[in-house]
Amino acid sequence: MPPVQHAFWRWLIAIAAVAPFALRATWRQRAVLRRHFGHLLAASFLGVTLYNTLVNQAGVTTTAGNMGMIMAASPVLMAGYERLGGARLGARRTTGMLIACAGVLLLVSKGSLALDLAPGDLWVIGGAFAFGSYSALLRRRPPELGGLPFLFATFVLGALMLLPAYAVSLTVQGGFSPTAGTVTPLLYVGVVSSAVAFFAWNKAIALIGAARAGVVYYLQPVCVALLSFALLGEGMSGPRAACMGLILGGVVLGSTAVRGRSLSS
Repeated sequence: MPPVQHAFWRWLIAIAAVAPFALRATWRQRAVLRRHFGHLLAASFLGVTLYNTLVNQAGVTTTAGNMGMIMAASPVLMAGYERLGGARLGARRTTGMLIACAGVLLLVSKGSLALDLAPGDLWVIGGAFAFGSYSALLRRRPPELGGLPFLFATFVLGALMLLPAYAVSLTVQGGFSPTAGTVTPLLYVGVVSSAVAFFAWNKAIALIGAARAGVVYYLQPVCVALLSFALLGEGMSGPRAACMGLILGGVVLGSTAVRGRSLSS
């Protein structure tokens, strides 16, 4: 399945999954959506049109390990945006972020800390910047705009902006056959990895901010390692388990509030 076509169909499925819950609220807030159309357009382009399309394209010419390592830059970028916006990150959060980042680097590089860049790695770097920028925009979502209308509007606008690239891919590469091997994964990424995951991520940003929520993003390589052990029979060595413990410790340290401070601090 061509990467652009995969991205386009996942968002159509996500739109269909969210529509029953969001259509009424989106219609009620149509005036607010028009008033903040520029913000919606930027968020849609970065988080929907660009991010997953770049990551899909990267997977053609680079390894999952390299992708995981480079995408670990996203939380650093989120924290940088918050710092530029005047937010104080704090020593605890910064330390947790650095510990988790070190664990990711050790895990995906098997302890060598060497990154062998492939052409697709450039696509992942673009994806990391797109996702970090999208998360920064979420923090500045207009307060009068509800979460579901925002989510639904960004899905629709992002899919519309992806339509020209989809048409080009269809013309140049041809389509794909709708078999169980193509439709079932699309349903999963459309409903779970797009509709549910983006709703949860947007809610997390609204509650605790991009920098603090971004620390949890380091868990992605841990999830990959655990799933590969459970489903693919890959080994679970002592060093790998130690790296995962390092990541989990950094996530806990960086994402928990210091006693006496509010969640928004």
